Amino acid sequence: MSTGAPGTWVSDLEKDKDLIGRSSTAERVAGILRNRVTEGFIPPGTRMSEEAIGEALGVSRNTLREAFRLLAHERLLVHELNRGVFVRTLTRDDVVELYRLRQLVEGAAVRELAGAPDQVIAAIRTAVEDGERAASEDRWPDVGTANLQFHQGIVHLAGSPRLEEFMLRIHAELRLVFHVMDNPRRFHEPYLARNRELLAALESRNTQHAELLLSVYLADAERQLVRAFADAEPPAAG
Repeated sequence: MSTGAPGTWVSDLEKDKDLIGRSSTAERVAGILRNRVTEGFIPPGTRMSEEAIGEALGVSRNTLREAFRLLAHERLLVHELNRGVFVRTLTRDDVVELYRLRQLVEGAAVRELAGAPDQVIAAIRTAVEDGERAASEDRWPDVGTANLQFHQGIVHLAGSPRLEEFMLRIHAELRLVFHVMDNPRRFHEPYLARNRELLAALESRNTQHAELLLSVYLADAERQLVRAFADAEPPAAG
């Protein structure tokens, strides 16, 4: 695990201080840190420095520790005895479980397409355009973030705030999975066209076609990631 000094993402937290305000809560701190994970700024294995993060956000150590506990419950952080708190490193089994959840939740959300408000489709379109713009500017980590926003938009089709909140946590875990890919461009680039194709099916309210595209899309992504984890594992002794 990485145990070096905190990176620039910690100093960047200072601009999030206003999100906490006087009514500082562990939930708000946890939300800020979760967003940083989802945006790809905090990779697996990162040691979470209480001193540096607390100073950047202007919160007490007790508040920060409670935020860490919340994120550990969400499977984003792990506490290691006598070593500290680290961003969790996921496994192949996590990939399989996460994609099973995605197939269930996103597939069900797409089946609500007929009654979804136009503004939900518009938000999905914005995520597609954000991803394409980031790719044209060679900002591949931002392409990954836009891709997660695209899929969060699909979840919005279900019209369930509880489901949306749940999937925000799942997408944070998923971003940790993406770090196994040593070439973000090679991984994300093919899905730009697939996002555009899926968007067209959503805009035309073609539920059956959208559900089929999504199912194949997620299955392909799962296979790629499982293969990457297998390749990253050290060879068995013998």
